Amino acid sequence: MSNPVQPITLPDIENPEQEGKWLAQALNKWLNEEFIPEAVNEEIAQQASQIFVRQRLEGENDLGALVVAIVTEMQAFDFSGSFYGEFAIANAVSDLILDSLGYDRCCGQ
Repeated sequence: MSNPVQPITLPDIENPEQEGKWLAQALNKWLNEEFIPEAVNEEIAQQASQIFVRQRLEGENDLGALVVAIVTEMQAFDFSGSFYGEFAIANAVSDLILDSLGYDRCCGQ
């Protein structure tokens, strides 16, 4: 029988402005490198970062819940000028956060 995936709880937010800026820059870089750079990528990164930071300021530290919040709120974003959608953005945010915390994302570890 397989073991359930343990939740990942982030430490409390200490510097929301710095965390938001880092996430927006890192996500924009990822978006531009994953396919082709698009003007809308910066807007997508800013929106996802704002959602993430707002959720953190409201006390949400569970990474899974943060991903769900990004998916839910990014559904209102117009992705018609992009290769991406809300699920790709939320997953990318999760990967960037896990990388920054030193988690090995390979093979479900």
